[in-house]
Amino acid sequence: MSARASNGLTPVAGSDHVLGADEPQLTLVEYGDFGCPHCFAAKRPIESLVRRFDRLRLVWRHFPDPELHPGSDLAAELSELAAAHGRFWQAHALLLAGRDRFSTEGLRKAASGLQLGGSEAGAVLRDRTYRPRVEADIASGEAAGAQGTPSFFVDGHR
Repeated sequence: MSARASNGLTPVAGSDHVLGADEPQLTLVEYGDFGCPHCFAAKRPIESLVRRFDRLRLVWRHFPDPELHPGSDLAAELSELAAAHGRFWQAHALLLAGRDRFSTEGLRKAASGLQLGGSEAGAVLRDRTYRPRVEADIASGEAAGAQGTPSFFVDGHR
């Protein structure tokens, strides 16, 4: 895991999911949960800002709460499989929009919609292949002071 800034936020690294400027003037880090209706509501305005301001960078980090949003941890793990295939942001859009379908079968259908191999997706969900990646994001969010979703940090400040 990366070193933490003085405020506890893990600096943006190559493993982060980034949308927007390569050399940003401003970075917005969102800790989110694919099952969270507030994350869904924030998606369009945030992406609009990223399109409008060419020096803005959005970073998504996982902060699922499977007790509040059942299956959201599995959805986060499936998004990591999509990321391994260069399709994280497509998965992000699909999973936020389908936040009530996080059964194993629903996630397999989402994987099919993302053109990910059904058997590979099934194995990833069964074996919890990307669980350590999601847990690392959760730990970084907790260290930074995130308590719920969405939690936003603008240039490192909550």
